[in-house]
Formats: sequence, structure tokens, C-alpha cells
Amino acid sequence: MIRRAAAVVLALALNPALVRAQDTVFTVSVPSADVYKGPSTVTPVVGHASRGTVLPVSRNLGSWIKVTWPEGPDGVGYVHVTMGKISPASATTPAMRAPSAAASSATSSSGTASSSPGAATAQTRTPATSAPPARTSASQSIATRRSVSVTPAEHNFGVGALIGSMSTYGATARSWPTSHFGVQLGFTRDEMTSTAGDSRMTSMQFEPGVMYAFFDHVSDYIWVRPYVGSTISFRHQTVKAASPAEEPLGSDNGMGYRIFGGTELMFASAPRFGVSADVGYRHLPTTFAGFDPEPLNFTIAGHWYFR
Repeated sequence: MIRRAAAVVLALALNPALVRAQDTVFTVSVPSADVYKGPSTVTPVVGHASRGTVLPVSRNLGSWIKVTWPEGPDGVGYVHVTMGKISPASATTPAMRAPSAAASSATSSSGTASSSPGAATAQTRTPATSAPPARTSASQSIATRRSVSVTPAEHNFGVGALIGSMSTYGATARSWPTSHFGVQLGFTRDEMTSTAGDSRMTSMQFEPGVMYAFFDHVSDYIWVRPYVGSTISFRHQTVKAASPAEEPLGSDNGMGYRIFGGTELMFASAPRFGVSADVGYRHLPTTFAGFDPEPLNFTIAGHWYFR
């Protein structure tokens, strides 16, 4: 099963469904659109684009648009496609065009200046002030206007499944309340065979835990989040004979812990799906003789993020 999961991860990585945008612009149609550092709502917001702003598109990532954004890292930013519409750029389409508010402000200033004694001087300076109306006015509007329409976070809470060593499998839920702090819950089952080979032990366990993410690395293709964490394991263990009847030989409850580190990946082709792999040290109770859990373990998990 681990090989199958690895194959799915490799397929997603090799098929990012990335389309190069050529001579395309994105026009904001909502009152205010958040511009993010990367193609994910868990990345920082680097600015806001008001309704009517026209942004040159450098890449179409499917759910996200990579646009030219001077205030962002490397001069780019990312906007969700639901915040506007994509259209071919025409020869008369200005880059970073702002609404007509700036134009009306310039007109008002020009009219006031012309009625004053220094009208000639004011009129002479007006073209210099409004020479780059598109870029300057858009920058001012973006810097001063706060977001009115907030995009729902896509990577805050997710549910999924996991598989791991010691024949472990089960359900899991994960939440990232902040960009660094996360919590997760797991309900899993695992199985061990006695060293004598005459019995086997099955365990059901509930594992609440916390995680800390070091940083986010976001590119056009993939989002990487390395993390460390720890869980507490509440286990119910049952030992059965290896005979066909599998008669119960005993059961017990215990508590252990697990310390781990890993990385969560998300892809441009499936922005709501996250796959993670981690390696950790596990300490579990050994109530029954002949059953010694391996301290090192490996886990692969997938989460579908609803918000």
C-alpha cells in the first residue's frame, strides 16, 4: 500500500497541469481581491486589488493566477480565479489599471488649480503628476484599501487517511490554525505477530497531537511545508491465538507517545489535497510478552482540505 501511495504522489508531482499564459490579463470583479505570496491562502497576503484592476497574467495554475505584482516577492503575486475573469490582452489594455476614482481625483485637483491665481503653474505640473496614472494610482489604491471580500482559507482543516509501518492504517484529521501551529487527530489500527509465532496482537488507538511548521516554500508547481510534532497514543490491545479460531488470550489498555518529523506537500493541480510523509520514534506499552513494537516508524497520510 505504501508503494501505491508513493505512486500517487509521484503522479501528482509530474502532472501539475500548469499552463503558460500568453498575452493574458486578469480583471478583478469583486470589491477587493487578496493578492497572496503563493498559490495558497495559507501564504501571506502581499496586497489587495480593487474592482476593475487589470493585472498581467504570467501563468495560469488552474485555481490560481500568477500575476505581475511589484510589491510582492520577485515582483509577482497570486490571485484566486474566483476573484475576477481572464481575458486576452488588447493593445489598449493598460497594466495595473485602477478604477476611475483616481482619474476623478486628478480632474478635481486640476479644476481647483485652474480657478486659483497659480492656475498656469498647476496646469503645467498636472501632466507630470498624472503621467503614470495606471501604476501610481493602482499602487496607492492597493496600499490604502483593505480587503472587503476575503477568500475562504483552503488549507485550515482537512480529513483523510494514513498508512504506515507495523501494518498501521486508519483515519486522520489535521488543522492549521496559524501558518506555524497545527493540531491533528488520528484513529488507527495496527497489528503485530509474536516473536514465537503462536499469537498476534491487534491494537486500536486514538492519537491527538500538535505540530510546528518551520516555513512555507511555495512555487508555481508545489507547496512544501516541513514540520515536527508529537502525539499521545491511547491504545487498546488484544492478543489472540494464531489458530483459525483466533481465541482471545487477553486484552489491556495502555498509553504511549510518538515524536516525528516530516513534510506536507500540495500541488497546483490539486490545491485542496495535501500529502505528507513523516518518520518518528514511537514508545508503546509492552504488556504482553513476545510483542516488542519497533521504535522507528514511517507514515504516509493524505488530507482533503475543506477550508
